[in-house]
Amino acid sequence: MRKILFYLLTMLTVSVLVSSCNQSSKNKEMVKKENFGVFKGKEVYIFTLTNKSGNVLKLTNFGAKVTWLEVPDRSGKKENVTFGYETFEGMVQGDPYFGSVVGRYANRVAKGKFTLDGVEYSLPINDGPNSLHGGPEGWHSVVWDAEVPAGSEFPTVKFTYKSPDMEAGYPGNMNVETIYTWNDNNEIVIDYKCTSDKNTVLNITNHAYFNLHGAGNGDILDHQVVINADRFVPVDSTLIPTGELRPVAGTPFDFTTPHTVGERINEQYEQLILGKGYDHTFVLNSPREVDATVYDPVSGRFMEVISDQPGVQFYTGNFLDGTQIGHGGKSFIYRSGLCLETGHYPDSPNQPDFPSTTLKAGETFTSQTIYRFSVK
Repeated sequence: MRKILFYLLTMLTVSVLVSSCNQSSKNKEMVKKENFGVFKGKEVYIFTLTNKSGNVLKLTNFGAKVTWLEVPDRSGKKENVTFGYETFEGMVQGDPYFGSVVGRYANRVAKGKFTLDGVEYSLPINDGPNSLHGGPEGWHSVVWDAEVPAGSEFPTVKFTYKSPDMEAGYPGNMNVETIYTWNDNNEIVIDYKCTSDKNTVLNITNHAYFNLHGAGNGDILDHQVVINADRFVPVDSTLIPTGELRPVAGTPFDFTTPHTVGERINEQYEQLILGKGYDHTFVLNSPREVDATVYDPVSGRFMEVISDQPGVQFYTGNFLDGTQIGHGGKSFIYRSGLCLETGHYPDSPNQPDFPSTTLKAGETFTSQTIYRFSVK
């Protein structure tokens, strides 16, 4: 009897080990790792994730960026729909935010200052009089550690970064984790996890640009957008919130029903003039199933954005000017890409009526954003 039990236990252990090895091998087969460059003595890689449909997502540990996203149109033709660069040199010299994970504080902080627990902190000024996206050397510009986790059902890459105390003026040693999963439903699932050993502020997002015609294939003015928000965050002349949460009803900011990007973008509405187009946070309704959708009637590509965050920054590429050259030598012209950046509102550390962005020492921040692609 003991021999039989020992045999059964041995076979069960072997089966579990084989299954685990197969699962680990499976994820590594779905993720290809290649050298891309060297930055400040650290190796930079490109990770190519391929799902069961053969659709491809490319990531790099430089800024934990999305640098390529290939999905089909309604006829099955595949095209890259996000901004990225052909070479590492192009990436370093180009727009620092294309596809990046942005932190510690995504969006703007007024005058590069905030007060926490009675202490005033000063941040790098890199956007007029304000601090933007964690400063010029924020998380978008560092080399993250990377691994291909064992046991993942779908192609997955895990990026981690240790942000030291007072980096870019922010208090606390922070451990940051970003996990990208590219599943068989053509969903980019982004899971964030952050902890700090001091009270600090945090607003993390991904800054991918999308053009559903294909990146570099003209503008996005005909893209039809829906945003599940009854209010938005007006800004002043330096794009800092005024503190008001304004109803979208009766304004060019009402995307509760489908409107093309270009339909109202050039109207003489104060907020459109200040932002040179849409560059504003929308206050997402709660509860909701989807934050926002984008539809390209030409290709049939359809994108849905789903998150657990209170806001989404809608940006329409108002500062693109054609000087940035991406994959295949394609230039990114004025308003040729849009961003839907999930997260908190701009300048929340200085706006007591906004949802808090304080992360207390020892607590764990977690969040998930999904970009889902299909056709109609």
